[in-house]
Formats: sequence, C-alpha cells, structure tokens
Amino acid sequence: MNLSMTKGDKVPSGTRKTSKRVRQPADLKEAIETSLKVGRPFSIVGLGASAGGLEALEVFFKKMPVDSGLAFIVVQHLDPTHEDMLPDLLQRDTAMPVCRIEDRMKVVPNHVYVIPPNRDLSLLHGVLYLIEQVSGPGPRLPIDFFFRSLAEDWREWGIGVVLSGMGSDGTLGLRAIKEQCGAVFVQDPKSAKYDSMVQSAIHEGLADVIAPVEELPMQILDYVNLGFRPVFAVPEGAKEDSSDLEKIMILLRRQTGHDFSVYKRSTIWRRIERRMTLHHLTAMADYVRYLRENPQDLEILFKEMLIGVTEFFRDDLVWESLKNEVFPELIRSRPDGGVLRAWVAGCSTGEEAYSMAMVFLEAKENVKPNHRISLQIFATDLSEDAIERARCGVYPQGIVKNVSEERLQRFFTADSNHFRVSKEIREMVIFAHQNVVSDAPFTKLDLLSCRNLLIYFIADLQKKLLPLFHYCLNPKSVLVLGNAETVGNAGDLFIPLSSKARIYRRLETPVQAGIMRFPLVFKHPVGRLHPSHGMATSLAAPVMDLQVLANDFLLRHYTPVAALVTDTGDILYIHGKTGRFLEPAAGQANWNIFAMAKESLNHALFEAFHRAVRKKEVVTVKGLQMGTEDRETCVDITVHPIEEPSALLRMVLVVFSEIPVISTVGIKGHPKSGTAKSIELAEMTSNLRASQEELQVLREEMQTTGEELKSANEELQSTNEELQSMNEELTTSKEEMQAMNEELQVVNQDLMVKVRDLSRTNNDIKNLLSGTDIATLFLDSNINVRWFAPQMTDLINLVQSDIGRPITDLVSQLDYPDLAKDTREVLRTLIVKDREIPTHDGRWFAARIMPYRIDEKMIDGLVITFLNISERKNLASELDACKVRLLELQKNPPDKKG
Repeated sequence: MNLSMTKGDKVPSGTRKTSKRVRQPADLKEAIETSLKVGRPFSIVGLGASAGGLEALEVFFKKMPVDSGLAFIVVQHLDPTHEDMLPDLLQRDTAMPVCRIEDRMKVVPNHVYVIPPNRDLSLLHGVLYLIEQVSGPGPRLPIDFFFRSLAEDWREWGIGVVLSGMGSDGTLGLRAIKEQCGAVFVQDPKSAKYDSMVQSAIHEGLADVIAPVEELPMQILDYVNLGFRPVFAVPEGAKEDSSDLEKIMILLRRQTGHDFSVYKRSTIWRRIERRMTLHHLTAMADYVRYLRENPQDLEILFKEMLIGVTEFFRDDLVWESLKNEVFPELIRSRPDGGVLRAWVAGCSTGEEAYSMAMVFLEAKENVKPNHRISLQIFATDLSEDAIERARCGVYPQGIVKNVSEERLQRFFTADSNHFRVSKEIREMVIFAHQNVVSDAPFTKLDLLSCRNLLIYFIADLQKKLLPLFHYCLNPKSVLVLGNAETVGNAGDLFIPLSSKARIYRRLETPVQAGIMRFPLVFKHPVGRLHPSHGMATSLAAPVMDLQVLANDFLLRHYTPVAALVTDTGDILYIHGKTGRFLEPAAGQANWNIFAMAKESLNHALFEAFHRAVRKKEVVTVKGLQMGTEDRETCVDITVHPIEEPSALLRMVLVVFSEIPVISTVGIKGHPKSGTAKSIELAEMTSNLRASQEELQVLREEMQTTGEELKSANEELQSTNEELQSMNEELTTSKEEMQAMNEELQVVNQDLMVKVRDLSRTNNDIKNLLSGTDIATLFLDSNINVRWFAPQMTDLINLVQSDIGRPITDLVSQLDYPDLAKDTREVLRTLIVKDREIPTHDGRWFAARIMPYRIDEKMIDGLVITFLNISERKNLASELDACKVRLLELQKNPPDKKG
C-alpha cells in the first residue's frame, strides 16, 4: 500500500498500511542474537518474479542491508534456451554473495540464491534440491512449486514475496505459506511493470503488506525483527494474561457473530501472533487496544482464522477409494433416475466439492450397466468470501500440479491466466454460507465429507459433531474425514471402510438422548482459559473441605427424593431412594415416570405434571394417601418446570415428600368397633374406594386419549420432517435459481453489448448509404424484398409493408423488363452482372447485381445497387453530338469567306 495513504483509506482484505519507521542495524543485530539464544531459525525469503521482474529485483537488493540475517531465494521464469545471466546482474546491486543454485546446496543467512533455467526448486531441512521440469498441460509454474516447499519445510519462518510478472504463478504457493502462518509481501501493482501476478495474489486476499518494491526490504526487516522476540518463539508460554485472549474472542464474536472459543488454542494463538507481528506489537494487551481502535482489523483477523487447507484432489488415496469403491456401491444401491445427496462441510474455496463432482462422473461411467444417477452436492463454509470465489469456479494456473491433463481438458476451460470449472460440474454443486457449529445441518445424506475441519475444534465439540453427522446420514451412508482425524469415541456409530483414507460407514446405532442437539448449539464449558492447555478447560477440582462434606451429607439424607424428567415424562436422573413411589412396570422396560408411578399416585401426578408444563408454573399436590402393609403415609408431590439454567431448559423436576400418618388402631382410649365413628369411618372408606375406582376408569380413558395424542404427534412429526425436506428442496431450488440468475445476468450483459454494437453498426451503414447516395436493394433466395435503402423509393414504389413481396409485383420507374431474369441468373451462376438501365423520366442508372454471401460457401440472396449516371449519359450524348457535328464540318468545311 502506498505511503501516501491516510488513516481513513480503505485497505484491501488481509493487508496493512506501510510504515516509514526504519529499523536500525544495531537493533536488528540484537534481535538476531536474541533469536539464536532461543533456538529460532532464521527466516528464508522466497522472491517470485517474471516479466519486468529484473528491475524490481535490482531495486529490492539495493535497499536490502547486507547483514539482515535472512536468506533470499530468487525464482524467476527463465528461458531454458538462453544463458542465465541473472546471478551476475544481481551481484552488481548487492554485496551479499549471489549464487546459482546447485543440487543439495545448504541455505545460510545473508546469501542470495538464484534458480537455474529449466528446473523446479524444492527445500528440505534447509537444503535446496533441483528437480528437472516435466512438460505438461499449461505453463510451467516454478514459483508455486518452490513456495509450497518453503511453506512445508520452513513453516511460519517462511516469507513469500511476489514482484512484477505476468500470469498467476505464485498464488497457490502464497496460500500454502499463509496456511503455515508465514508472511506474504506483494509489490504495489502501480509500481509493477506487469501487474498480473501481484493482482492475482491481492485478489485472493493473501497479501499481508502491499508496498512499492523499494519499501519492501524495510517492511520485511520490521516484521522479522519483531518476530525474533522470545515471546513469539515460545507460542505455548504463559507470559501473556489469558484474559487478553478472552477479550479478543469477545471482540471477534461481537464483530462477526462467530464464537472462536471452540477452536483449539494453538490455532488461535498462531493467527493472533502473526497479526501482532505485522503491526509491530509485543504485548497482547496492546493488540486488544489496537483492535478496539481499528475494528477493521477484526475482519482481517476473522478471515485469517478461516484460511483453509484445500486443493484439488488432496490425498490421492481418498479420491481413488471414492471412485473405485464408495461411489459405485452408492450408485448401484439407488434406483435408476435417483439422486445422491452429499455435503462437503468446510469447503473453503470449493476445490474439494468440485473434485467430488468430477470423481462421481468418472465413477458413474465405470458402473455397468449404466445408471441414470445424479449427484447433488451441498458445499458450505463459514467464510462468505471463500463461498463467493467457489461459486465463480475460477482458479489460478497452479492447479495443473494437482489436476491431470485429461481432467483439465474435460472439466475445465482455459480463461486467460486461469482455469474455469465447466458448467456441467458447476451445476452439480450448491454453495452456501453456514456455521457447522450452530446452524442446522443438511439431512438424508448419502455422503458427508468433513475433512481437516475437526482438527481445529476442541475435543468437546468434536464429540458433539460426530453424533450429529450420524443423524444426518442415511442408513449405510459414508463419512469422510481428514487424514489427521478419526471418529474417536464414536466407534459405535461408524465402522471403518478404509482406515488409511479415513472413510467410514454409518452404523444403525441409536444415539443416546442428550448427546445430540438439533440444531446444534454448543456451549463452552464454564471456566477460565488457561494458557498452557487447550481453549476449553473446566474448573479445577474443588477442594474437599468441611463445608463440601457437610453439604454432601445433607443432600443425601435430608433432601426429598426427586426425579428429573423431560417435558414428556421420560426419566433422565433420579435423586434419592424412589422405590416407595416408583417401580418398574411389567413388560418391556419403560423409563417414563407415569408408567413407573405407584397406582395411588399416578392420577394426581399425571394431572399436576401436565398442568405445570402447560402453565409453566410450580404445582403442588398435598396429602396423597399411600398405604403399605405396616402403615399409612401421606405424600406431597411438587412438579417444578425448569427455565434456568439453559442446559436444563424444558426439563421438569418431580419431588416426592413423605409425611408419616400415625395409625389410630390400637391406641389407648380409642374405640375399636361398634361406635358411630366406626360406622362413619367405614362409610367414608367405602366412598373413597368407589371414588378411586371411578378415578381409575377416568385414568384409563385419559391414558387412551394420551396414546391417541401420541400417535397424532408422531404423524405431525412425520409431516414436519416432510415439510423440512420440502424446505431443503426449496432451498436447493433457490440456490439453483440464484445460479441461473447469475448466468442470465452475464448473458444479458453480453446481449446488451451485442445490441449496442449492432445499433452502432446499423447507424454506420445508414450513414454510409446516405453519404454515397447509392440506392440499395436486398433480395432473398426467392427474389423477395428483404431490405431497401431510402434512395430505392425514388426508383421503385416501396414501403415497409412490401418487405417479403416479390420484386416483380412492385411498380417501378425503371425500364428494366429483364430484372427478374437477371436476378435468377446471378443466383444460379453466382457471377456479378452489371447493366445500365434507363428510367421512364429520362434518367440513367448503373445497376449491379451481386450474390449476398453469408460466408465463402453460403449464398442467401442478392444485393442490387443502382448508381445515378444520368449526368455521365448526358455528357456522353453531348459528346457524341459534338463528334457528329465535327465530322460534318470536316466533310463540308465552311467557306473561308464566310
């Protein structure tokens, strides 16, 4: 970015403004020494350049200090047939040794290494290896090849620099460097002689710093100097206050609406560390303050969090297994004309989704007999920018390293410096913005691919996502994970099909209640973030003191028994001894509280429970009599719907409180029989039994009604699933309509351009004909009028309604009876015919009849032009008269005397 930018200027995504601060050599030397003490390797700067790159390289090395402590590797597009003079040319601009790279050359600081012609360059453990280039589809891409190797070997200490050049070489390599938290510096397009390469890097959002080439050396030194500090050499250290990290998570959530606390701490730390280094900040508290003052950097940090590790046909073993085993089996299992559904979660810029579509078409061709099976792929990602690039389906030239020549010719079209995915593949994929953590997933899937996404999440979230994936898949469907991911504790849900390829088949295992939430809402465990562990750590184990022991004793001995149930009565948790109130029902095991409640409590419990759930209030039933063999007791039942905390939302707590009743039988002074009170007591007992029988009948009727309601609820649930399926189909149709609308807009723009060109051409023709004053008539193959110039109306009585009529049916001023004959002859012979035709009013016209050619081999009518030659004819007549008079004078000369 130019130094002239002000604070209010807009900065492209992923970039920062340059600084005028110059690093002093003494400071840099001190930083290098500090780095060596903590064991940090030196940084390697890879410079990629092409057309116009020599001038940029010369300026770069003139500005770079000799003792920078960096190693520089120059990769340029070189002509293999010409002698390489680049090392000698660069040696004039720097005092550092400039070497032409030889095989197995070790990289050391303060040296410049230049790639030789016709070679690709690789780096392994700080040693350079030359690989002979092979011919293939598309241009050679040595910059991409080396940048990828630099990212894999030197990781966050690799620096990629792109200078002037044509094409898009280097873009995919810069993405690899940034994935490893390296830095990317790009020459300002305004100062580049050819800006295609730098524009490609900027368009992909990969540039950290954009500056003129003369300012890039100091920018790199500023970045490296701060990066040498020990606090960054030990990312897992606890020197920063963890509250600052939590504050950054809060700012990110407020700005973007996404919670990154479910990501592993190492991932978060590396991205934040990198942004701090680019802004020359050493304390995380300073970075929190910077984010508060510059909210736009939150968007940049958010996008860097989402940089995906993706490419076409990543991990060949996975795609071979899908092509030869998975897809053929899925195709054979579906009826002819069916549709397979696949979901690619975390699709990034779309390479994996498009790869899946290509592999499916190849697999379908190999299945015999042929099946008319189609595949619908839903590809989702959290990054809206990545989704937009995926929808475009345009990728740089570097994909030739991963896509075979056959696939390039079949599934792509070359588009200047890029490759565009064919329409056939594009129509198979629907891209959508989605957060896999919080948004509802796709269901009824035959294939679910979630590769290299779970590794960024904490373990608790992984345990919640796998049961959700199990729910989304159809029976015997397939789950594909990344090469560093496994199903872990979900081994009862999935069985490996290919352990090496991380491909699993869904098992018909019911998911336990409470494990899966749909749609998933993940809540971070309560507790502080600890700098030496992952992102989520629960509270430390409580200290067992007297207060804790006393509370535990009180809970076990002096609190009433209770059951925690769902809003439908299914028991989730039991506290205390509930055997006096609940007992297992005969028959198949049923853990519903209404099925287990004692008969004397069932009716009252049923009414109280449903009233409490319906009105969302605490309901208490007191004095329920419950008889046993040795005594009678009274029971109070309290039904409490739970609203807080959110983890217990929609759950109900049923509390049983037992109140003993002293029997009156056998007490001294109490009458045992034959008294009025005994008779009254017997009548009351009889009435009570009658009431209980009546209540039992009512209870059975209500139970029947409840079963009918349950059946109706299941039907409604089935209808709801169908509506959900219809909603998904409507969403799919909406995406397809949106894609068609985008295509129609492109076609409409093309048509508008063509209409504008056609209108301009039509005006040019009209002005041409008006300027030349030539009467022109167009006839079709049947000598019917197709079009005529305005001048023709002076010779033939033509109006617009005459278009389509034969020329022989029109009244003409021309004395040309052979017009129809000549036109047919020209159509037959294709030989131009010229005639001079008089008119009835004494004028003369030169008529030319020519074939109307669509191309060299196609004739579609005639063109007849009439040029007014009346003046020429009159002059010729006068000249003939003069000649006759002259001859007469020569024969009869006048008398000399006269």
